[in-house]
Parts: sequence; structure tokens; C-alpha cells
Amino acid sequence: MELVRVTFTTMAVLALLVALVFPAAINAQSPEPAMAPSSDGVAIDQGIAYVLMLAALVLTYIIH
Repeated sequence: MELVRVTFTTMAVLALLVALVFPAAINAQSPEPAMAPSSDGVAIDQGIAYVLMLAALVLTYIIH
């Protein structure tokens, strides 16, 4: 079995020709727009802050 060697330039030219001949195959589907976030980051940050404050309160109560 004989191994066929192909140069980088040959592959680059072949890829360019395929990209020019079949542009629909490259961009077959356009992505859908992303959904709007259901909650903003402020609500999440506020929830984390409340949990941390509650943990600090419990820790302070346990220590004293």
C-alpha cells in the first residue's frame, strides 16, 4: 500500500476551492438569537448577600 503525500499548499488551495464552491455547506444554519435572561444579576447578588449575612449572624451567635 503506497502512502500519498499531499503538501500544505495543495490542501490550502483545495480548501479554498471547496469554500468558494460550496458556501452553503459551511454556513448551513444561522444561530438563533439568545434568550433574554429571566432574572438579572442584582437579584442573585442580593440573595447571596442575605445568605452570607445570615451565616455571619449565626456564627456570631455561636461564638458569643
